[in-house]
Parts: sequence; structure tokens; C-alpha cells
Amino acid sequence: MPRLLLAAVLLLAPGAFAADTYETAPAGESEAASQIAALTRETVVRDQKETGSARRDAHAKAHGCVRATFRVEGVLPAELRQGVFQEGRVYPAWIRYSNAFSRSQNDAVDDARGMAVKLMGVAGPKLDAGEKSTQDFLMITGPAFFVRDAAEYVEFTKAMNAGKPLRFFLHGWNPFRWRFHDLRRALALVHAKTTNPLGARYWSVAPILMGETGPVKFSARPCAPPPAEKADKKNPDFLRDAMASQLRDAGACFEFLVQTRRAPDRMPVEDPSVEWREKDSPFRKVAEIDIPPQRFDGPEQRKFCENISMNPWHAVPEHRPLGGINRVRKVVYEAVSKLRHDLNGAVRSEPTGDETFAD
Repeated sequence: MPRLLLAAVLLLAPGAFAADTYETAPAGESEAASQIAALTRETVVRDQKETGSARRDAHAKAHGCVRATFRVEGVLPAELRQGVFQEGRVYPAWIRYSNAFSRSQNDAVDDARGMAVKLMGVAGPKLDAGEKSTQDFLMITGPAFFVRDAAEYVEFTKAMNAGKPLRFFLHGWNPFRWRFHDLRRALALVHAKTTNPLGARYWSVAPILMGETGPVKFSARPCAPPPAEKADKKNPDFLRDAMASQLRDAGACFEFLVQTRRAPDRMPVEDPSVEWREKDSPFRKVAEIDIPPQRFDGPEQRKFCENISMNPWHAVPEHRPLGGINRVRKVVYEAVSKLRHDLNGAVRSEPTGDETFAD
């Protein structure tokens, strides 16, 4: 099982503000979040010394950042007409596709994959005081996570840093203490097969607020399968090349879907290892993502893709991230973003959609 894979799957970490009736922050969560952030900073600094570049502690390898247009449906029920999802709104977007592991590695290695969407031109107040006009949606290729809360995340991070990830799942000699449920979730994520990031389905794993409607999860599903191609797994970057091949002529499309919380007893906010079943609440389309034909792998655009920060807390209040894993992310994502930009001598700034790059 890849070393920081699972951490890469999506470092999700706590901040410690339980709000409204949807969330219940356990005692010690804030301290756990700070501990995870400290352990993660150590990893980033160590890797920077080894490789010469400070990378994300998760989703380090990008397949590419592509331009897109995010079009909200023209007609929506009132419960879905919340926040950025106002009928007929159109937003320019950047989308970053990635492997989940903490280091750049061969695409043939089993791993979860990520799709992070950044909308631009989003008016109004934001949860992050330093962010002015964007809204981020982060997803991976699986509907459930393998760590339940901040306390477990501390244990997991320590096991990862020790190079012994199985220690987290199969701890000690007592099988009654082994985390079989979490292990199944982790294996499902890393063994999800992807031959083209533009043809995979992605899920949010952790919920966010949908304005007055309450908690929801979201997903991005291809409008149609990508052109059939056999992956050349001898090529360590075959996923990026599959994207480049498709976008050279054709473009791509995703439906952006939302799942409301209709059965609270079976759809917990604080435990992302529990999948919200579609038979309890189906996903419904709220927007469409159009990715036009383009070239995205020039050196300047790759540098832009390295510097861009994707964070679920880049959000309007109506889409506040919910649950302990998201509260952890608030602490860890901000700490890692600041650290890696400082180490790389890069300026942190949010894109506008007007960026231009030389080939």
C-alpha cells in the first residue's frame, strides 16, 4: 500500500469550530489538528530537502490544470438554489487533476485520484479572509474516506511518517481492535481503476453546507465516457497523456451533482467513512462543467498548477465545510500551503481566470 497514499488521498484536518446543530466537535479536536499540522510540516520540509522542491503533502503529482466553464442549471428547486447555485449563473473555473500520493510516482501504481474545482468571479463574503472571489470543491475517486475523525488522523499520520501504514489499520495483537472497516475503505480508494482522469467519477467524501437546506455531499460525473483508449502503463505519466490526447481535439464534460441529507440517522456529518447511500437520497444535477479543447502541459502552466492552492475553506458561508475531517483540513491545508509557497519562494494568490501562458 503506497506510503503517504492514504494521506494523499486527501489530507482532511480539523479546525475546531462546531457550528449549528449539524456538527459535534469532540474534546481534543483542536489539539489533534495542530499535531497533524506539525507532523505534516515536518514531512514537507524533509521532502523539500530531498527533492529541492516543497510539494503538497497530498495530491503532489498533478496531471494538469485545465480551464473550464461551470454552468448552473437554468431551473432548480428552491432547496438546491443556494450559494453559488443560482439559476443560470456561469463561472470560469480552473480544475486540477492529480494522484493522491504525497510524492510524484508512476501512474500505474494503485492510488486514488483527485479533481479539485476552483470557481472564479464568486461575489460576496468568504470564510477565508484572505480569499476574495473563489469557491473550491475538492473530490476524489471514491464516495467514502478511511479515517473517521481527528484523533484517528493523528494515529494515521504517525503510521504514515513511520512508513508503516498498516499499523494504523491492524494495530496490536488484538483483532478486535483492528480497523477492518477503515481498511476496506482505504483499499477501495487505492484500487479504483482510472485510465483517463476525464472519464472518472469523483466524490466529496465529506459534506458541506447547502445554505438553508443543510448538509450535502457532491460529485462530478462524466457526461459521457471518454474515447476508448488502452492505457500505456509503461508510460509513468499515462494519465496526463490520456487527458492531453482527448483535449487536443474533443474537450470534456462533467455533471456536477448534489446529494441532500434525507436520512440523518444513516447519513452522518461527523464520520466520512460512512457512504451516503443513493437509495436514501439520489444525487441531482445542479450544474455542468465544460472543458474545451486546449493544451495545458506547457512549462508556464505547469508552474501555475504547482502554485495554485485548492482548499475547501475557500468558500462562501453558504457552503461551509462540515464535520471533523473538514475542520482538520482548515488547519492543515492553510499550514501546508503557506509553508510550501515560502520554501519555494512563490507568491500565494488566487487566480482570476484571465491567466495567459506561453507554450
